[in-house]
Amino acid sequence: MPSDARLLLLDKNHVEALLLPDDVLQAVREAFLLHSQGEGRVFPVVREPLATGGVFGIKSGDVQAQGLLGFKAAGFWPNNRQLGGEPHQATIMLIDPATGRPVCILDGNAVTTMRTGAAGGLGLQQLARADSTRLCLFGTGVQARVQLSFALRLLPALAKVRYVTVDGKRDAAFEAEFAHHCEISPARDRNAAVSESDIVITATPGGGALFEPQSVQPGTHLNCVGADTKGKRELPQGLLERVRLFVDDQEQARQIGETQWAPDTPCIELGDLLTDKARVDRHPTDITVFDMTGLALQDLTVARLLHQRAGAAGIGSSIPWSW
Repeated sequence: MPSDARLLLLDKNHVEALLLPDDVLQAVREAFLLHSQGEGRVFPVVREPLATGGVFGIKSGDVQAQGLLGFKAAGFWPNNRQLGGEPHQATIMLIDPATGRPVCILDGNAVTTMRTGAAGGLGLQQLARADSTRLCLFGTGVQARVQLSFALRLLPALAKVRYVTVDGKRDAAFEAEFAHHCEISPARDRNAAVSESDIVITATPGGGALFEPQSVQPGTHLNCVGADTKGKRELPQGLLERVRLFVDDQEQARQIGETQWAPDTPCIELGDLLTDKARVDRHPTDITVFDMTGLALQDLTVARLLHQRAGAAGIGSSIPWSW
């Protein structure tokens, strides 16, 4: 048996240095294509509450034709805020499918953040009206920031952003980050902000409905990020019955996404739009929703990209991992 096998470790700093938005966008697009074409498999999701107050999950999958196999162990630990840490924690492992040996372990926080932002951007490209100029954003945290970044990157017509915070207060640091790219200010009334917007992005912990259903006007598109566990939601009851619904994975969305609250709602997977398996002739008055629960394949295609790039650049810590 070989005794010279090695394992590459990529920490937070390594990962953040290697991540580039355009490359992540392409890797996430590939993940959607693989999923739609049946070449990439998504295994059943683990998502369980812990006695510590956290939520632990595993997302895994493979692409047999590409020799890609792995998983992400991740979750949400709200008490981390009291320790000065990030509540979301994630670690990704790539595995050699021929031997079961781990080949790379990498910090998954930045990967999760950016691949989710890229998925949201692809949803906007496919589903939002081309003339959209006004956006309402719920949240100002890490995920809200990356969702807005990709929205502004991919929809240059966006000019006006209203954001909603949990306490209703202004977030000066958040505004400063985007002030050079759009007109941005806090929403005085969340329902009015939704009503006046072409695009609504919800990026909160998913603790409950964020606005009244009647505030959503014909023609609006919504990207929903926060519902990723049983019992979570951001959309009000009754809204999904009025919309054209799109998801990343139908079964996963029914289990842990917004779709858990209306599991019989007809839906289309976003990857099927990218592969032309499905077509959407969007009418100006359609309300569209992209219910995002996150695909393991997105983590794996981005992680593979980072693994390859780190190997070529000699970045990371390579340690013996004998058989």
